[in-house]
Amino acid sequence: MNKQVKLAVAGAVLALGSTAANAGIMIPAGDWTLDIGGIVNAYYTHTNFSGDSPAGAAPLGLGDGDAESTSNITTGLLPNYLSVSGKTRQNDLDVGFTISINPGASTTQAGKQGSHQENRQAFLTFGDKSWGSIKVGKDLGIYASDAILNDMTLLGVGSGAGSLAGNTTTLGRIGTGFMYADWKSQVAYTSPNWNGFSFTAGVTQGWNAVATLATSAGSTERSGSSPAFEAKASYEWAGDVGGKVWTSAMTQKVEGFGAGIGDDRATAWDVGTTVNVAGFGLTGYYGKGDGIGQTLQLFDGFDSTGRSRDSDQWYAQATYTLPGVGTKLGLSYGESTLDGNSVDAFDEIEDSMWTVGAYHPITKHLNLVAEYSQSEREVDSAQAEAKTISLGAILFF
Repeated sequence: MNKQVKLAVAGAVLALGSTAANAGIMIPAGDWTLDIGGIVNAYYTHTNFSGDSPAGAAPLGLGDGDAESTSNITTGLLPNYLSVSGKTRQNDLDVGFTISINPGASTTQAGKQGSHQENRQAFLTFGDKSWGSIKVGKDLGIYASDAILNDMTLLGVGSGAGSLAGNTTTLGRIGTGFMYADWKSQVAYTSPNWNGFSFTAGVTQGWNAVATLATSAGSTERSGSSPAFEAKASYEWAGDVGGKVWTSAMTQKVEGFGAGIGDDRATAWDVGTTVNVAGFGLTGYYGKGDGIGQTLQLFDGFDSTGRSRDSDQWYAQATYTLPGVGTKLGLSYGESTLDGNSVDAFDEIEDSMWTVGAYHPITKHLNLVAEYSQSEREVDSAQAEAKTISLGAILFF
């Protein structure tokens, strides 16, 4: 199974104690060893809406304030995944590649089957265990990647099921506890593992800063005038009390667009930890940004005059594995906030979500999932809420 699918599985195992597979289908092919792996999942979801229609409610799956309920059959936070990787040893270098396709499992319109598919990975690697490895191509972003890989909704649905039916994935806890790491073109270096400590640093494709909030007048669009720089470091340990601590950061210069809007910089940093002991798992996370937005990177990070907006994200998570049966029970809560500036029509946008989940491995590769998530957006005095029940299954191979 390729590196990022393994990371997704590892994150699920870390957060949930799942018995999902950690190896794909290995095929010797001359000088190469091919690895075919992936994920298949689908869920029945039912969402009830209530409250007002505050600015930007749709990204959280909160609807438009008019719908009372909706039911869908869709993929969860993880997309369906088919990945082919290869590795070989040449001229004292470990050389590898990964290419993946990521189709959704939901369609909401007659005769429309092919519009929602992603191609999240296409990268090569080379290196050696003595000095590390270099990655070139498209893969999971560096900043905030550990936040999503330790989220328990990685095996489930979380938020977004109400409005994202027909899309490739739901949102999980993206935007209600952490920023989306996303999938980025990059050149990155990863160090060797020094007794549990390692780090990654890279240059990623610069993105445009985009405005979606209807509460700001005028244009805030800015172009990405330079690459982004991202890095993370972590320390992991094993034993009766095992766990991991990590931190990451990113920065990117953005160019002003329109009269009187100068250049600026979007920055963010985070820190997190997860600890596992005697069947219990505890995870805590905090992130802070300036000009980064609160859900998708560089969305709504700047106001109509070009001033950056502050934001922060946090979540706490507790899980417990039932002895003898392997069922993992989990409870988590998180918030993401975006502070308005003096020209904005809001003081603060706060997105939050409670999730209760049960994740049961019925085979080595197959898990049954039941979740209840209650997400909420508050924009000053306006409030919208979505309550989602999801039932389904996820298979790793």
